[in-house]
Amino acid sequence: MSQPPIRYELIKTCKQTGARLGRVHTPHGSFETPVFMPVGTLATVKTMAPEELTAMGAGIILSNTYHLWLRPGHDIIKEAGGLHQFMNWNGSILTDSGGFQVFSLSEFRKIEEEGVHFRNHLNGDKLFLSPEKAMEIQNALGSDIMMAFDECPPYPAEYDYMKRSVQRTSRWAERCLKAHVRQEDQGLFGIVQGGEYEDLRQQSARDLVSLDFPGYAVGGLSVGEPKDVMNMALEFTTPLLPANKPRYLMGVGSPDSLIDGAIRGIDMFDCVLPTRIARNGTLMTSEGRLVVKNAKYAKDFGPLDPNCDCYACQNYSRAYIRHLIRCNETFGLRLTSYHNLYFLLKLMEQVRQAIREDRLGHFRDEFFERYGFNKPNARNF
Repeated sequence: MSQPPIRYELIKTCKQTGARLGRVHTPHGSFETPVFMPVGTLATVKTMAPEELTAMGAGIILSNTYHLWLRPGHDIIKEAGGLHQFMNWNGSILTDSGGFQVFSLSEFRKIEEEGVHFRNHLNGDKLFLSPEKAMEIQNALGSDIMMAFDECPPYPAEYDYMKRSVQRTSRWAERCLKAHVRQEDQGLFGIVQGGEYEDLRQQSARDLVSLDFPGYAVGGLSVGEPKDVMNMALEFTTPLLPANKPRYLMGVGSPDSLIDGAIRGIDMFDCVLPTRIARNGTLMTSEGRLVVKNAKYAKDFGPLDPNCDCYACQNYSRAYIRHLIRCNETFGLRLTSYHNLYFLLKLMEQVRQAIREDRLGHFRDEFFERYGFNKPNARNF
């Protein structure tokens, strides 16, 4: 009997926190978890070469079904040999379903049982995306991990609306499984919804676990809710998910949330945050948040982060990078993006090591103290 395309291997559980150290096996290699996945929305992580991502330790990246459907089109990518070949990436790829973009980018949308009618955010053309269409696109892209098409409700949402949404997402998940034609080499994850409502999260988890997906995502978080609401939702959701399968928290990338998510049993994370804020000159450093565009760095010839050994920190000063960012030079955007991605990938290495040594709780306390997350009204990203 052949192996399933996606397998989760538990390596160790942290005695101090219960966080999991694991390994996910895919058709394009394996990676240790907890892991942060850089986002390559349009088949590229903005300003980064695939070789650079590999060198800094990225084993999996995320690309976007909706955007690649519009440009260049999934048929072109299929003709190129799939997304790995098209973008020259040898590691694992996860594609989201496009659901979040449908609900966040289009002002006009109409939700029906069959799917969602909405408008192309580029030119206003009418479009229709259904569970079957989302599977067709992702099968053509050839990603290792596909995501089921779900409804992504806003925060806050009324209970009755959320209940109907959860039920629809469960029905759509069944349709996704039936439409998924490459089950031998692509794994499909279900997405648990339910917002802040514990009973709805329980219902969503029961529905999806009964369908036996090879992995599960926690959706509908990081959409504007307070951090304590997200942590509470994780605390009552992750125990409902199978221990022998990966758990993915969608759209989360701030350092504090990565650590807190890992403590609450999450294995995989993704977010555009590190590259988005990098383009505005905001850096994640071991000493906290740094806005390199600020005037006080005009004559600062030290590295972005004295405790970082990334390419940017080893070779260029804050003053130089500030100059590049203020002049909108692409090289400056590359350096800040490189640093932020490197920072998060190395942070997750430290999280995994802390789990190995049963000290993730202590690591969290030390990191939060150093970063200022424990202070009242602490600034996040």
